[in-house]
Amino acid sequence: MYIGGQKDLQILDTYTAESLGLPGIVLMENAGTAVAETLLEHFEDVEARILILSGAGNNGGDGFVIARKLYERGMNVELCLLVDENKVKGDALINLTVYRNRELPFFQLTTENLSELQAKVNCATIIVDAMLGTGAHGIIREPYRSVIQMVNQSTAFVLSVDIPSGLQADDGRIEELAVKADETITFVMPKKGFFLHNGPDYIGNWKVVDISVPLSLVEKLNMDLPKCITISDVFAQMPKRPQNGHKGTFGHGLVIGGSKQYVGAPLYSAKAAFQTGIGLITLAVPESNYELSAIQVPEVLFLPLKSEEGHFTVTALDEIDLSSYKAIAFGPGMGRFTGAEKLVQSLFQRLNGQPIIVDADGLTILRNQMHLVRNYEGSVIITPHPGEMARLLNTTVKEVEENRIEVAQQFAREFNVYVLLKGHRSIIANPNGKTWINPLGHDALGKGGSGDVLTGVILSLLCQGATPEEAVVCASYLHAKTAEVKANELSHYGVTPNNVIDGIPQILNKMF
Repeated sequence: MYIGGQKDLQILDTYTAESLGLPGIVLMENAGTAVAETLLEHFEDVEARILILSGAGNNGGDGFVIARKLYERGMNVELCLLVDENKVKGDALINLTVYRNRELPFFQLTTENLSELQAKVNCATIIVDAMLGTGAHGIIREPYRSVIQMVNQSTAFVLSVDIPSGLQADDGRIEELAVKADETITFVMPKKGFFLHNGPDYIGNWKVVDISVPLSLVEKLNMDLPKCITISDVFAQMPKRPQNGHKGTFGHGLVIGGSKQYVGAPLYSAKAAFQTGIGLITLAVPESNYELSAIQVPEVLFLPLKSEEGHFTVTALDEIDLSSYKAIAFGPGMGRFTGAEKLVQSLFQRLNGQPIIVDADGLTILRNQMHLVRNYEGSVIITPHPGEMARLLNTTVKEVEENRIEVAQQFAREFNVYVLLKGHRSIIANPNGKTWINPLGHDALGKGGSGDVLTGVILSLLCQGATPEEAVVCASYLHAKTAEVKANELSHYGVTPNNVIDGIPQILNKMF
């Protein structure tokens, strides 16, 4: 599923109308019909009081169609036009004229009757927001400002058409206020703003409906658009497990990490890898951590390495043969210590081209040695949170958060690395420029150890034969989905990394 911004949708709409011969009035009819049908699926009660708030543009035109379609199905619906009829033009005017000619329920907002609209909002069961659409920018002006405030204070179910009014389609920003929808029915594809900045807090549940704009145009017109991870993508990209498979079939992974302060981090990675199907896993930990670690995960192989003051020594990796490991994770719980840069140099000298995941303190250790990544013959995956990404770029967290997609894409291209920029809606960027956005994310993951779990899932999928892109896409989605399910079961407050680890097989069982 592609994700687009305002200009992307304009290009597709224009090409559909001018080159394919499907006029805008047909697209508007299709859009309004699709929203009306969705509403009817949700609300079968003909006594529901539906108030449709329409502006002057094409979004308002969609609202005119929705009102007509719902009225034809016997629903209790009233259309409220928020601007003077003379301001309605083009396809929207055609649909308003049809609606008015049929003498259907209609309310024209003026400066004198704002209180009447307030009464209608108070009485509504469902409010349809067809006010501004994707083309609106800047500060919300009257009367929209007052109406949006009314909507947000109401107890009605709020459904936004294409995008909540006031939310920017390209980046999810709002200027002071926007409609806070319970559901958004969007056309052709989800908008970038759904996943950035304020977007996730304002769109509610969302659904894409087809209005006859062919998605094949994205490739035909060479449009470089991000993709939204869907459960279908995960099903297609997850490594398949042959019935006659054995532990060798499902790969042997290595986690290098841990320190006196962070004993548990690599253990989370190892346990998550097992729960996701890896055949064998070895934990390389400081020898000072070995006994405490080994009693907690007996199914794991251990490789105690030289340590000093609770950390690896600079030469800890010098005698290790890495050729037997299909993939490697470096960094969970490693901490920061003098000489760590030489340790990572030693690691890259001994790798045999297998994929490597660098996470947590491994990223900090690597920040001044990115030439090791750029020149590595194998695939490198990094999984920074915004703070770690900021350190890698020598910039601020604010700068990273303001430009999440662009930051991930640029870094991936520059250093030939797969970037999973973590966050409420994680961004995945490939070295070739392809980008994915995870539509899932949960506050239950806002705890220490969650990132270590994600690293273990990625490692497991790599060892089972997934490509780096497949591993990161599937792991990101599974991680977030599991947290969501566990939060519904245990509360948003009570989910631990171990709960997420234990929940992974449940999600996999439902999928496969």
